Amino acid sequence: MTIAEQIVEVLEQAGVERIYGLVGDSLNPLVDALRRSGRIEWVHVHNEEAAALAAAAEAQVTGRLAVCAGSCGPGNTHLIQGLYDAHRSGAPVLALASHIPSTQIGTGYFQETHPERLFVECSAWCELVSRPEQLPRLQRIAMQTAVAEQGVSVLVLPGDVTALPAANPTGHGAIIEPDGVVTPAPDRVAALAAAIDAARSVTLFVGAGVRHARAEVLELAAKIHSPIGHSLAGKEWIQYDNPFDVGMSGLLGYGACYEATHEADLLILLGTDFPYDAFLPGRNTVQVDRDPRRLGRRTALDLGIHGDVGATLRAVLPLIAEKTDRSFLDRMLRAHAGKLEKVVEAYTSRVEHHRPIHPEYVASVLDEELAEDAIVTVDTGMCNVWAARYLTPTGGRRILGSFRHGTMANALPHAIGASYAAPGRQVVSMSGDGGLTMLLGELLTAHEHDLPLTVVAFNNGSLGMIRLEMMVAGYPSFQTDHGVADLAGIARACGIESVAVEDPSALRAALRQALDHAGPALVDVRTDPSALSIPPHITAAQVRGFALAATKTVLDGGVGRMLELARANLRSIPRP
Repeated sequence: MTIAEQIVEVLEQAGVERIYGLVGDSLNPLVDALRRSGRIEWVHVHNEEAAALAAAAEAQVTGRLAVCAGSCGPGNTHLIQGLYDAHRSGAPVLALASHIPSTQIGTGYFQETHPERLFVECSAWCELVSRPEQLPRLQRIAMQTAVAEQGVSVLVLPGDVTALPAANPTGHGAIIEPDGVVTPAPDRVAALAAAIDAARSVTLFVGAGVRHARAEVLELAAKIHSPIGHSLAGKEWIQYDNPFDVGMSGLLGYGACYEATHEADLLILLGTDFPYDAFLPGRNTVQVDRDPRRLGRRTALDLGIHGDVGATLRAVLPLIAEKTDRSFLDRMLRAHAGKLEKVVEAYTSRVEHHRPIHPEYVASVLDEELAEDAIVTVDTGMCNVWAARYLTPTGGRRILGSFRHGTMANALPHAIGASYAAPGRQVVSMSGDGGLTMLLGELLTAHEHDLPLTVVAFNNGSLGMIRLEMMVAGYPSFQTDHGVADLAGIARACGIESVAVEDPSALRAALRQALDHAGPALVDVRTDPSALSIPPHITAAQVRGFALAATKTVLDGGVGRMLELARANLRSIPRP
């Protein structure tokens, strides 16, 4: 048995079903071992960046280890972008980074880089295999670390080493999934209870860390009449069927979340590493997180609690008194509904006749046509805005994006990984024209593997988010507009079912046909480049920047079916 064969056997024992990557010289021993084994699929992509992004999506959908690979030199440096995204998204990914021949390391050899240095910042574990005796133990450490740390591990493999005979028996070793519960200290729970009882008004602001604690969060909100705001990562876990919802904060935010977090006597951050400290009040704040490194990282805290959100809330609920005054909650619910109503009026007037098509209209129609358990992947930029504001969580849908690393071009590779991770589920990529054209070769990947995914391309010939950033700063937009490309024609040339839509009345039928298509499909929607988003709270300087760009359409808020929820929540307010 060679080292390459041993690596494959250990991956098989771990339940790995596929590796995303491109074959290359230093990877040849490993790829040949995969060929001879026949039990792990090699998913050929057209850029190693896409391989890492696809693995990140698979890991996020399944919750299990996913694997990608890159050849030496440029193969590794392509891989880095996607691994940054995977690591910052908390996706357990093993990257097999091949290296130049071990005898040539340090000589300035062809394609020489130092992967053991390159990947350190975007991984939880990164080590070089230099002798056969290091395996299989080092590989098992790499896989276990990726799963335990919920991040990336990188195993650096010189090509000549993987071709050597294995020195140790493979044995057997399964990955141990982390399933423990972080229980908060009793004195911290008592302090939290005291803070809640002392506050006249409380707002809960939640992130993805409430995924398994939704019931406890809603129970707490009901007991203390607290509005619930959320980050983008928390949206899919808390917003649906939530009578306390006041929207989202941050650059993509909408509704009354900003007011609720700033006007409450006490703000409780639950399972969120929300990065935008400018949107936090900076006072009267408690944070609960299972990772103590995140406590106080974004804002000053009155109290930090190390614990799982669910365990912490189950401990504190019996200790707090039920509040009787719900005036703060009712005021925030009215403010939230009012903001959404205002947006409806701003964008729905004769929208079915508007050309170019409103991108918000595209997102809202797509929201209505999506399956209840659809997986939607979202490009960084304005697509993030439309997804955040118009896609409705259902409890079964997933929304994946590069929400922490913020790389362009993530949506289509993420959709590729999601398609493999969840066969039978509807997978949709909300792609901006800028992001899609950056990794255009992955349309070929979708075609070559006949993946049942739909690309909805928001094609406005503009880098919309960058244009917005220039406007906020008061700069005239420059080099952001490059004309509308025929994305439907490009997709058709790749062998993909495609259609271009310029008439809004044809949009719904085009989306429906693409979603029902058995293989890959692309809907090229020609959208309005002037439709831009304004955050829920902006500074005077930013207002002046927008004023300089008064000819542009700048939209606030968000709507879709979220307005229906806001209206329903208003009906639950007791009448005096």
